[in-house]
Amino acid sequence: MSHSSPACSRRTFLLGTATTFAGAFLAACGSNPPKEVEATEVPVGSAVILGSVIIAQPKEGEFVAYSSACPHQGQFITEVDGDVVTCTKHNSKFSIMDGSLISGPATSGLRDANLTQEGDTLSASVI
Repeated sequence: MSHSSPACSRRTFLLGTATTFAGAFLAACGSNPPKEVEATEVPVGSAVILGSVIIAQPKEGEFVAYSSACPHQGQFITEVDGDVVTCTKHNSKFSIMDGSLISGPATSGLRDANLTQEGDTLSASVI
């Protein structure tokens, strides 16, 4: 009676599992795809939060983008009130005009994000 090797050896199975895990890990750790919004959806003198980015229009026709990660502990900023965005975790407040810190416990302003405009569509991604 001959003994044939299994179609999937333990070594092949472990190698395949490790490769799949590594690919999933790298995909999850890669850069976030750009977030998009129509320019008309960003209020003048205010901002919109799109997951990992904030897109603001401090003055009519002038757009800026910031990371929505609070510099204090990395929690996402979730609140917009006029020209101020707030991290509700510890109440740090930032100006949408230039990303500067208004009040802490954060000790620095918001990080800039990449912003591009193609026609009426704004795209932003974390640097």
